[in-house]
Amino acid sequence: VVSKSQGLKLARDSLVGRVVEVSQADLNKDKDASDDAFRKFKLKVEEIQGMNCLTNFYGMDLTTDKLRSLVRKWHTLIEAYVDVKTTDGYVVRLFCIGFTKRRNNQARKTSYAQASQVRQIRKKMIEIMQREASVVDLAELVEKKLLTESFGRVIVKATRGIYPLQNVLIRKVKMIKSPKLDITKLLELHDGSVSTADLDTGAAVDRVEEW
Repeated sequence: VVSKSQGLKLARDSLVGRVVEVSQADLNKDKDASDDAFRKFKLKVEEIQGMNCLTNFYGMDLTTDKLRSLVRKWHTLIEAYVDVKTTDGYVVRLFCIGFTKRRNNQARKTSYAQASQVRQIRKKMIEIMQREASVVDLAELVEKKLLTESFGRVIVKATRGIYPLQNVLIRKVKMIKSPKLDITKLLELHDGSVSTADLDTGAAVDRVEEW
């Protein structure tokens, strides 16, 4: 909502730069997308076209109840974070979280990893996040890496020899630095510019002269 104001201030100036938060379930066109509701995306308004706000990715987070539901007794929680620069110049900080898993034939009650194993797993997490995120642009990072949870699958496979993991997720993505706005790329993200023919511009009315 932009409140009306008199003078030289434009509504556009009040909207550009705003950050909105929306869940993945709301962004998905599928109606049965409630499984993705735990992932929240931050979108920053970069440009205004008519009645439409053109947004760009600004961050990602998990809901509090999702994070709380992952924590288990008798397991080790392992976290790692790293700053990565994408191919189109965005610097993002990725936060990863994972938990140890019981082995199939395990008799022991606890599934704690040793400190040396935690260090090795954290090192692997950082290596994989840097390798996977530095070879794609921001759009591909969101669509092909974050939405599909490919980071978690790669990390689980790579750390199987150290200690088996479960529920490995990118729990947060923070935008650290972004390049100068490129309108052309932004319009490509939104499938071209918004057509003025689709906008409701109202109907012409006769002007009444007051005497």
